Amino acid sequence: GNAYSKKSVNKIYKLKKRPNFNPLIVHYFNYKNAEKEVVLNDSFFKLYKKLCPGPITFILKKRIKSKIQSSVTAKLNTIAVRFPSHRVVRSILKKINFPLAMPSANLSSGISPVNAKNVADEFRKNIKLIINGGKSKIGIESTVIDLTGTPKILRPGIISSKIIKKILKTEIFISKKNLKIKSPGMLKRHYSPGIPLVLNQEIFNTKHAFITFGKKYKNNKNYFNLSKKSDLKEAASRLYETLRKIKKLKFKKIYVVKIPNKGLGIAINDRLKRASYE
Repeated sequence: GNAYSKKSVNKIYKLKKRPNFNPLIVHYFNYKNAEKEVVLNDSFFKLYKKLCPGPITFILKKRIKSKIQSSVTAKLNTIAVRFPSHRVVRSILKKINFPLAMPSANLSSGISPVNAKNVADEFRKNIKLIINGGKSKIGIESTVIDLTGTPKILRPGIISSKIIKKILKTEIFISKKNLKIKSPGMLKRHYSPGIPLVLNQEIFNTKHAFITFGKKYKNNKNYFNLSKKSDLKEAASRLYETLRKIKKLKFKKIYVVKIPNKGLGIAINDRLKRASYE
């Protein structure tokens, strides 16, 4: 929705049943469209040059004269800004004269959608139009980095701290505590299928679902392998679809094998931890 429109933004929060303290990401075609809303700094330009358009969100200081609705930013003095690479979204952003507040098309704290059918299943008749941009290539949300002070990753994604460190030539911290919710994905409970998840398991009760990773797990009707090739990219792209499938099959509990906590595995574990939070 139009990030300048109070009515539009309120519709998003109402439709998603989203708490008003959880800000939205504002999407622009390029940095020139964003510079009148936010304060751009050297770290931003270094990352923008190498990684944008792409799956990275920047937390930047909001300009005093910004027209972005305060409800978009949850009344914070910062804005979460992104420059998406999807050709359909870019073609829309290029033609309109306002930025888009654009969260995942799911009910708040639930599993994010990865295709148009997921969105239709989630909202039924509550939305009149779905733009089908195909299946999500990455499968999980963007990396969020706070650039208002010392660069800090608030939400891990496919763009790792290692990549960012290489570009900025400085140590990058990954936030462990949610002291202030500056961006989406920081709620303790998020990405949840509404079923208890038990993490880092080697064995499981056979009447429950078991999410596995790697070739050592044989085919079993209760086994859901994220990647038999132990490929973390494949695992990320299949994570939410797998959780939705298990939910549809009405399992009462999900056991999850230990996922390597490196590279994209850090982002996968972040989503699983939040999905398992009671």
